[in-house]
Amino acid sequence: MNLLKLVPLLIAAVILSACSGIGVTGKEVTVGGKNYTEQYLLSEMTAFLLVDEGFKVNQMNNLGSSVVRSALENGQVDMMWEYTGTALITYMGEESIADPDAAFEKVKENDIKNDIHWMNMSGVNNTYALAMRSEQSEELGIKSISDLSDYVNENPGKLTMAADAEFANRSDGLPGVEETYGFEFGSSQVRQMDLGLTQRTLDNEQVDVSVAFETDATIRNYDLVVLEDDKRFFPPYRAAVAINQEVFEEYPEIEEITARLAESLNSDIMRELNYLVDIEGQSVSVVAYDWLVENDFLEEELLAVK
Repeated sequence: MNLLKLVPLLIAAVILSACSGIGVTGKEVTVGGKNYTEQYLLSEMTAFLLVDEGFKVNQMNNLGSSVVRSALENGQVDMMWEYTGTALITYMGEESIADPDAAFEKVKENDIKNDIHWMNMSGVNNTYALAMRSEQSEELGIKSISDLSDYVNENPGKLTMAADAEFANRSDGLPGVEETYGFEFGSSQVRQMDLGLTQRTLDNEQVDVSVAFETDATIRNYDLVVLEDDKRFFPPYRAAVAINQEVFEEYPEIEEITARLAESLNSDIMRELNYLVDIEGQSVSVVAYDWLVENDFLEEELLAVK
């Protein structure tokens, strides 16, 4: 029987004690995170693993993207999980790079001057995606964006799409997808709405295709299919560890501690974990801890020890 599921309040006290007390080894780091579920989970998992290795861990979560980036640059935050696409395009002003490994290497190279070291790129890719209802995807034989292109070209005006205004009009959104894949939704086929409504509208069968993010919990909730971006139009937003260079040199073992986590996580797993928090209402701490225990990152006895 999982103790955490029976005593959810206990875990909060345990985490608070473990992460605010003096580390067994005297080592201390501050882990930062942005203000949404996926980031809370990544931060919490990292904190658990570091505490298990004797670190005192302080957490600075619930921060905006530019705020936590500044905190990492000025040393208020020692490390965080950041996205390669965000760093490359937003922070560095570079063009997107389709190849995930090349994008990672470019970000790593660029951030040397900021004394930030990048390591352990994961399979979590929080990038744009196009989604369809599973049953319709199966019925129409549409598994990829190329399949979608073929269907739209053969059946003009038949499918409709939900998108927010930004995605519907930006060159790196729908217009770019259409140009790359060689198809076009007519203006009357694209229904613009708030991003939070697009997948609900798809689930309600008011449209046939929706913009999404690859790790969205709603994809799992509504049983949607993410269409394969087989021409790799959408830039990779792969989660990786970004750490202050000085801190990395002081505690190089952090690379090994976080490496297995990076190797184990992917978009499907992250979507499921996001679902447990966002849709089922489970605690971030409980979901993070349970997953680490179930996948042999931690011994369940850690709860009693800590």
